[in-house]
Amino acid sequence: MPAIITNKFRLNNAEQFHESFSEPANNIYYLGIGRPQAWGTLTRADGRTDYEGTDSNPTTPGDTVVNEFYTFDELIAAKRITGSDISFVIPRRNWTSGTVYDIYRHDYGEYTTGSTSTRITSTSGATTLFDSTFYVLSSDRNVYKCLDNNNGATVNDEPTGVSINSITTTDGYIWKYMYTLSAAQQSIFLSTDFMAIPTNANAGTDHLDVISNAVNGSLDIVKIKTAGSGGTDGTFTGIPIRGDGSGGIASVTVSGGAVTSVTVTTPGSDYTFATISNAQIVSAGSTSLSGSELDVIIPPKGGHGANALEELGGFFVMLNTTLEGSESANTGDFSCKWI
Repeated sequence: MPAIITNKFRLNNAEQFHESFSEPANNIYYLGIGRPQAWGTLTRADGRTDYEGTDSNPTTPGDTVVNEFYTFDELIAAKRITGSDISFVIPRRNWTSGTVYDIYRHDYGEYTTGSTSTRITSTSGATTLFDSTFYVLSSDRNVYKCLDNNNGATVNDEPTGVSINSITTTDGYIWKYMYTLSAAQQSIFLSTDFMAIPTNANAGTDHLDVISNAVNGSLDIVKIKTAGSGGTDGTFTGIPIRGDGSGGIASVTVSGGAVTSVTVTTPGSDYTFATISNAQIVSAGSTSLSGSELDVIIPPKGGHGANALEELGGFFVMLNTTLEGSESANTGDFSCKWI
């Protein structure tokens, strides 16, 4: 029977590991350093010789019981890792001019309906949301989610600001501000490949504003899947967005007989699925329009910005601590005792 490890399960594993550092009955973790002797020189008490590897090309550690014993035998110093030495992180994606970014979609990897079913993929070809490039880190160290990429255009206007509303840049992209990396996060948990992502419990002021203003099932974006043909030109307003939520209203522009743009004028709330049919556009005034299909993009549970950790895929945990000789209780150097 087919099975998968879901994103929820991956996130739960990361959360449980993160919590284990600071919960009341917490685990205790250490960073250790060892192996003071040169490779190829050690004959062990059990008669084995570690002949494999050199100082410039050491062997890959083995995950065996005997290697666990060897690790402890060769340990010369260790430092406890505390809750302040750990952070959730996500892959770092710097905003870069000339790049085409993916949009947030709730249905990457699903199959379309109709006579010919195809898999929904991102502009970059990703088949899952978290493999797509749908968020960026700006030069101001703000993190933004891409809601719309102007039909796959390249970016040339970096998003700025911390608005609770979506931000439209001059290149036609629409962004959602998520959070800002603090000075401490930049210093400790920003690497070449990863960057910190805060939980709601330790969100900054601007991040808290985003959280408190998020609306569950509030709609922002409708994409044109098939433009259709034969319709009456014009902009048709007041078209209700149907689904299990309420209050959503859109306007549709038809030019040259085909749908050219769709704007959500009232976002509504509580949608987990939503549609705008060809018949609704015809009823609104674009008579004889046929074949148009629209995809209403559903936000994550709670709305965009309600929980950055879940929305951006905080499945990774970074540890950052250092071993310093000044911490030694003796001379300031690492000391060891061979038995």
